[in-house]
Amino acid sequence: MVLVRIMALLLAIPVLASCSRTPPDKAPVRVTTPIEIEAAPSIIAIPVTARLGTLAAALDRSIPKQLWSIDRPGQTCVAPKGVDLGIATIKTPRIKCRIVGTVTRGHLRLSGSGRTIEVAIPLNAVVRAEDIGGVISRETATARAMARAEIRLDLAEDWTPRGSADLHYDWTDEPHVEFLGQRINFADKADAKLKPVIARLERDLPAELKKLGIREEVEKAWQSAFTILSLNDQNPPVWMRVTPQTLAYGGYRIDGQTIRLNLGMKALTEAFVGNKPAPPNPAPLPNMTRMDRKPGKVSFVVPVVADYRQLEPVLLRALVKRSARPFSLPGVGDVRAEFRKVTIYATKNDRIAVGIVFAAREIGSRDAATTGTVWLTGEPTNAKNSRAVQIEDLKVSGTTDMTGGDLILQLVNAPGIKSFVAASLAQNFEKDFDDLLRKVKAAVSSTQEGDFAISADITRVTTGKISVTGAGLFLPARIEGTARVALQ
Repeated sequence: MVLVRIMALLLAIPVLASCSRTPPDKAPVRVTTPIEIEAAPSIIAIPVTARLGTLAAALDRSIPKQLWSIDRPGQTCVAPKGVDLGIATIKTPRIKCRIVGTVTRGHLRLSGSGRTIEVAIPLNAVVRAEDIGGVISRETATARAMARAEIRLDLAEDWTPRGSADLHYDWTDEPHVEFLGQRINFADKADAKLKPVIARLERDLPAELKKLGIREEVEKAWQSAFTILSLNDQNPPVWMRVTPQTLAYGGYRIDGQTIRLNLGMKALTEAFVGNKPAPPNPAPLPNMTRMDRKPGKVSFVVPVVADYRQLEPVLLRALVKRSARPFSLPGVGDVRAEFRKVTIYATKNDRIAVGIVFAAREIGSRDAATTGTVWLTGEPTNAKNSRAVQIEDLKVSGTTDMTGGDLILQLVNAPGIKSFVAASLAQNFEKDFDDLLRKVKAAVSSTQEGDFAISADITRVTTGKISVTGAGLFLPARIEGTARVALQ
C-alpha cells in the first residue's frame, strides 16, 4: 500500500508541474491611465505697432501757431547807446521808431529711424522797424528756421510711454534790418523768446505720448494671446493652449511713421489630445519687465499616440498573412492556424495586453480544432530620440474561452511567434509619428484663433520615453522652433 501511494505521488508530480505552468484562465487587467503632457515654457516675440501720425496731430494742437509777438512804439531806434527792445539790442542814432514783429510756426512733421523720433517745426519770423524818425517809413526783416525735437521713448512700469527730448533749431537767415548803413540783428532776442516754447513742448510731451495708444495696443496683444490653437483636426485631435505669464519690453524701432515695440511674452504652452480643452483664464496686463533674452523661441510637447484600435487590424493582417504557411511545432509537427480577432489595451506595470483569438489544428489530425483567446503582455520601449518603438518581454499571461486542449498555447510559444507579434506592433508606431508630425508642422507654420495668429518654423524635434496610457501608446515629442506672432 505504501508503495502504491509513492507511485501515485510520483505520477502526480508531472501533472502538478504542468498545471503550475498553465497561464490563468483570465484576461489581463485593463487600466485607463490618462495621457499627461508636460507643459513647456515659450518666449514668443509679439510685435506691437503705433502710428506717429497721432503724436504729430496732438503736438500740433498743443503748440500755438503764433509763438510770440511784439509792438513797442516810441522806441529810440538810433542812439549813441544800445537800447533793449525786448527782442533785440540795437545801436542807433537818436531816431525814434516803432518796433513790431511776430514769430509763427508751420505744420509739424514727424519722422524717425532707429530709436529717434524727430519733430520738425518750421519757424517764420517777421520783425519791422516803422516810422524811423520820419526819415524811413519801414524796414522789414524776415527769417526762417527749423526747430527740431529729437525724442527718445521709454516705457514706465505700467506700460505708459514717457520720453526725453533734445531740442534745437537753426536759422537759415537770421532776422535783421538794414538801414542807415547798419545791419541790426534780432536773433539773440529771438533765442530768448524761443526758450519758453521749447520748455512747453518738453512739458507737454508725456501727455502727448500717451495719445499714441501704446498701452492700449500692448493690452490688446496680451489679452489676445490667451487662446487655444488647433494642431491637428482629427486622428487624433490635438490642441495647444497658450497661457501668457509675463511680458517683457526690449526696446523699439522707428520705421518712417511707425513705432514698432519689441515685446517678448513668456507663456505656458500645453498640448491636449481629444476634446478641445477649456480656454485659459485671461489675466490683467502685468507690469512691464525688461527683456533679458531674445524672444521668438517656442517650445511645446505634442502627443504622438498609437491608438490601440489602429494597432489591432495591423497585427491581425500580419498574422493572417503569416498563417498562409503552416507553423512547425517541435514534438507536434505542422499546424494550421486561423486568426480571427486581435484585442489590444493598456494593462498594469506600463505594459500592453494583446489578446489573439484563433483556432489551431494539426495537419492530418481528425480531432476538433483547439480554439480560444491567448493573452500576452509586453513592455513598449524606445531608445532616446528614437521614433521606433519595440515591444520587449512579450509573454503569455492568460487565456480565455479555451476549448480542445493546449495546442494554441504551444503555437504561441513556438520559436519566432512572439518576436513576429512584437515586430508587427512596432512597425505601425513610426508611421503614426511621421503622420502626426507632418500635420503639426503644417499647423504651426501658420495658425490663427481670433486676432491671434502664430507662425513657427520647427528647428528641433526630440522624443521622450514611450508610456502606456488608456488611449494608446504615448510618445512625447518636444518641438522647438522660432515663432512669430501677428495681431490681426
